Amino acid sequence: MSTQILKRIVPVLFSLAVTSLCLFASSGRLNWSNAWILLALNLAASVTTMALLWRDSELRTERSNIKAGKSWDRPIVFIVVLLGPMATWITAGLDTRFHWSVDMRPMAVIAGVVVGGLTASLVAWALHSNRFFSSVVRIQKDRGHVVVSSGPYRFVRHPGYTGMSAFTLVTPLILDSRWAFVPAVATVVVWVMRTTLEDRTLLNELDGYADYARRVKYKLVPGVW
Repeated sequence: MSTQILKRIVPVLFSLAVTSLCLFASSGRLNWSNAWILLALNLAASVTTMALLWRDSELRTERSNIKAGKSWDRPIVFIVVLLGPMATWITAGLDTRFHWSVDMRPMAVIAGVVVGGLTASLVAWALHSNRFFSSVVRIQKDRGHVVVSSGPYRFVRHPGYTGMSAFTLVTPLILDSRWAFVPAVATVVVWVMRTTLEDRTLLNELDGYADYARRVKYKLVPGVW
């Protein structure tokens, strides 16, 4: 196995290991089908992201440059990428273990899985459409940063955040845990904060973004906000 392939696979395996540890340690069992479904969705999303980044070495390098963003963005990234999801997984596992809430209807779980797959696809579409899809908030002048208005960016200004927020919200459905909505909703509130701050940064610092914002009025949800 080449070094490049190994570098791409290790983060995926590490992410799955952290997710698995949170889910199964908190639930106290491995035979939790809802957790395995969530892991399968996460694996599919991670492999898709890896495949998309494989064809674009510049974007791959940009997404690994996590120190280059705005200073205010670092604690936000820590919350939405690590702390919030971990709190959601652990809460769901404890809920399953100690039966804090009654099970949801099977159709709610199925709906969560379907919507989870669709939202993960939206994130992949945004990544495919935007060669400036960075992990941090920064104006990429060194890469000739311009406004992207194709793909899902025709409908909302931050479709990647739309997909990530929606996936966060349906995770409690997938895991069949009502209590998991508490950290999930809190995490989405932080996603909304990041969207607001990033949008303001782009309006102030990226040429052409103000015109784009006049054409595409909504940040996350068409017809809502």
